[in-house]
Amino acid sequence: MAGLIPFNQGKSNMLRPRGFDDFAEMLDDFFSDSWTPSRSLMRDTFKVDVEDAKNQYIIEADLPGVRREEISLDINDGRLTISVNREEKKEEEEKNYVHKERRFCSMQRSIYLAEADADGITAKLQDGVLNVTVPKLDKTQTSRKIVIE
Repeated sequence: MAGLIPFNQGKSNMLRPRGFDDFAEMLDDFFSDSWTPSRSLMRDTFKVDVEDAKNQYIIEADLPGVRREEISLDINDGRLTISVNREEKKEEEEKNYVHKERRFCSMQRSIYLAEADADGITAKLQDGVLNVTVPKLDKTQTSRKIVIE
């Protein structure tokens, strides 16, 4: 609300337009301000770090407050998919009414890992961080010396 000026500022107040212009400017300021933080998990998704180690990929996904049973981890044709489905319910009974709140959140990230070995993947959730280790397939030797006869 940058357009608002403190009340009774003397002569500097005379420079500002009066009447409907002030009202229109105030409405513009009100509706342009953000009601929510600029970044939140409700509008954004979880953060993922992917490290290409020598013989494996190491993936770290930040999932604060997410339980193990709310996470799905799949790999298909080298594409690792981490999915989160959360449903929060809160029920309180006070006096003669029931107060209920529900929220459902679904997030998903997919990462293509070219040399992923689907058989040796391990995953661990600890302190709100999902650590996934994906071993790389053994590369067969693609070059060799050819003897000429």
